[in-house]
Amino acid sequence: MMRAWSHSNDRPGQRYSPRSNAAFSLIELMVALTILSMLFFLAVPTYQRLQRKAKTAAIANDFRTFATAFQTHAHETGSWPLESAAGVVPLEMTPEELKFDDWTHTTPIGGKFDWERNQTHVGAKYAAAITITPTADAPMVIDSDLFLEIDQTIDDGNLSTGNFRIGNGNGPLFIIEN
Repeated sequence: MMRAWSHSNDRPGQRYSPRSNAAFSLIELMVALTILSMLFFLAVPTYQRLQRKAKTAAIANDFRTFATAFQTHAHETGSWPLESAAGVVPLEMTPEELKFDDWTHTTPIGGKFDWERNQTHVGAKYAAAITITPTADAPMVIDSDLFLEIDQTIDDGNLSTGNFRIGNGNGPLFIIEN
């Protein structure tokens, strides 16, 4: 009678299969890793593009919302609020008119919103405008391509004309009234 070949750790009579206890081979792991890497590298640009679109939409929406709040205030009171520093709500504005948390927090592109009354930007004086200004606690990277995308969303697609422009320090400027 022929006895089945067995491994020393197996029970007597149990057949040994060389692959029965093996895990993934090195080749299989490398193939899986290569496929996952390719998927990752395809997904990263899409994710970055979506992040950029989200920033563009958020900034455009904030400029529109804040401009409406300031215009409403001026219409109801007969004058624009007084100048204030970046990230500081103008004293005349109320929480009902302006969402203070949105105004005082760092924007999606860095920096903080800044109310500008009767200020000069790049040689032109504006009665009312909103800028985004870098502060000590909210630095901002100047990204002209992103500013152009914001301009295409909110204005005329030209950073030298229209209501959305490049202001002092090459930061974004949204003009409410010339």
